[in-house]
Amino acid sequence: MEFFFNPKGVAVIGATENMAKGGFHLLRNVIDSYQGTIYPVNPRYSKLMGVPCYPDVASIPDDFDLAVYFIPAPSLPKTIEECASKKVKGIIIESAGFSEVGEEGRRLQEECVSLAKRHGIRLWGPNCMGFLDGQAGHVFSFMYMDVWKTLLKPGNVSMIVQSGMLSAGFLMMVLERGGMDISKMCSIGNKCDLNETELFEFLVNDSSTDVIGLYVESIVEPRRFLKIASGTSKPVVLVKGGRSPAGARAALSHTASMAGDHKILRSALRQAGVIEITDMNEMMDVLRGFSKIRSFDERDGAGTAVVTFSGGGGIVTSDLLHEAGLRLADLSRDTLDTLKAVYPPWMDPANPADIWPAIEHSGMEKVYSTVSEAVMNDPGVDSVIVHVFARGIEGTLFKNLAELKDRLGKPVIAWLVGLGDSMRKCRTALEDLGIPVFDEMSRGVSVLAALKDHFHNRRR
Repeated sequence: MEFFFNPKGVAVIGATENMAKGGFHLLRNVIDSYQGTIYPVNPRYSKLMGVPCYPDVASIPDDFDLAVYFIPAPSLPKTIEECASKKVKGIIIESAGFSEVGEEGRRLQEECVSLAKRHGIRLWGPNCMGFLDGQAGHVFSFMYMDVWKTLLKPGNVSMIVQSGMLSAGFLMMVLERGGMDISKMCSIGNKCDLNETELFEFLVNDSSTDVIGLYVESIVEPRRFLKIASGTSKPVVLVKGGRSPAGARAALSHTASMAGDHKILRSALRQAGVIEITDMNEMMDVLRGFSKIRSFDERDGAGTAVVTFSGGGGIVTSDLLHEAGLRLADLSRDTLDTLKAVYPPWMDPANPADIWPAIEHSGMEKVYSTVSEAVMNDPGVDSVIVHVFARGIEGTLFKNLAELKDRLGKPVIAWLVGLGDSMRKCRTALEDLGIPVFDEMSRGVSVLAALKDHFHNRRR
């Protein structure tokens, strides 16, 4: 598997100078991201982007590990034979025209798989967008993504996505939104040879991956997949396409996947500790939460403290916690007395802790520092939701909260409101401190529920 992610030499089959074609973007991405030797292949050119170009694989003077294929499907058998002569270990097939288009494509795909197995070559795809490795910086994909050059940062979240465009769209969402950095983003398409279960096992053993997300339309080797999921402490978040009869039919035409009986699968996934999500935005939220929060010191009878600038916001959050099966913490007398010292005389503190009157009475920095330390050290509190109004509030106010979060193993979730640059700066500051930020209370509460459920199940 390592030869896909850290190959010794890469051939780009279908490289071109035509900016309207995927082969241009594929070659550009490989050149801009890979430090090893690159071999563009196209009989129309002798040089591309300053790199010698070869008419076919057979003309390449060296042996190499990896080929990325982006020419019409019927040429693949010949390419596999040529790759075998160069001791190629893997081919990423980003072209379409295989089993997803019907019987003729299915026969071609099966022929190519059989041929590759005979030569000991692994096939990735076809009908996919390859992958991006945030740790190594490799972009082996034709996705038009100038943005990755400036926004991509190495992180701890890896994804396996059966849909090519969905993986590209999801990656764009991640990079544009921020707050979650990528280890590996893998688009696997028809998965004619290399499948999600093999990649999943690789990521479970990958030291740079702490959280794994999947979008799949079917699961190859489901027993093995579930065994791997049961045996890892890493959070696994999955969206399964084809849950309904209509969705299953769409999956068949998309990647030729048989969706299977989802009711049976849902139960098995839950038993294996997999967090199943039905929406891609929610999946991004949950992955982002796990990327920031790596422990949860859950205690019997403990609950969530809500620190808010709005009494109404506290009420709504309380309702959402109840609906998610979470409970408000019962603050200790010591905690309430500590809060009372910064509150105005006419107001008794409670949970949710409405701190705006306290801020007017004692000042913002003193209140945030006092309240943060008090609720985080309360033995009846296992997590905190903090409401933040970004105008005039700097992220430095929350350094103490972040330090306590890390030391005590108590997750902190932020709901953020505000305007323009103030909001963006505050969001960045909070997430840099390891506090995931949400624009909607309900999304933050859903993530907290997923975190608590995961760590609870892993301790059992």
